[in-house]
Amino acid sequence: MRHLILVKHSLPEVDPAAPAAEWRLGGEGRRRCEPLAQQLGRYRTGSVVASVEPKAVETGEIVARRLGVGFATGPGLHEHERRSVGFVGAGAFEAAVERFFARPDDLVFGEETARQARDRFGAAIARVLAGHPGGDVVVVAHGTVISLFVAHRTGVDAFDLWRRLGLPSFVVLALPGFGLVTTVETMEPSIGTELATNPRRTR
Repeated sequence: MRHLILVKHSLPEVDPAAPAAEWRLGGEGRRRCEPLAQQLGRYRTGSVVASVEPKAVETGEIVARRLGVGFATGPGLHEHERRSVGFVGAGAFEAAVERFFARPDDLVFGEETARQARDRFGAAIARVLAGHPGGDVVVVAHGTVISLFVAHRTGVDAFDLWRRLGLPSFVVLALPGFGLVTTVETMEPSIGTELATNPRRTR
């Protein structure tokens, strides 16, 4: 069985003065990439492809290096476009994301509707899979677009998945039908990894 593994990037350093799309990993974020790579080592990973956002690029580069596989970036894998949204507190941010998922055809948050972001990300995933026809493919991206894609393909609740995905985390889908295999929500061994609950609200 071949797999598509959708990885939410590792923990970035938050800079309230900069758009989230420009945030980079800090020391803790880089450290968390080590257990992430160990978890992904269970799969027959042939390649790692990342969003062009720095925190995804850095996560992907570390994972690819540890796994000894090729690395590239791909267009269209970036997070829901919301550069016009300034830095807000966790509660207000979560409420905005909940409205975003609940009203997929309305522009309620940022510059894309949920449906537009999902379709853009889905087209990017199709391009990645077409360009990497062998082995398991790891795509390092972002929580909102991953949740939109997985919900569309498997029927899970997008907002619930978004709330549970940690930094980093990943969802494994079986190809070609995109059946849900497993979700690993945290790399923290004290909590456990497989299907663990992560209550933190993150971007």
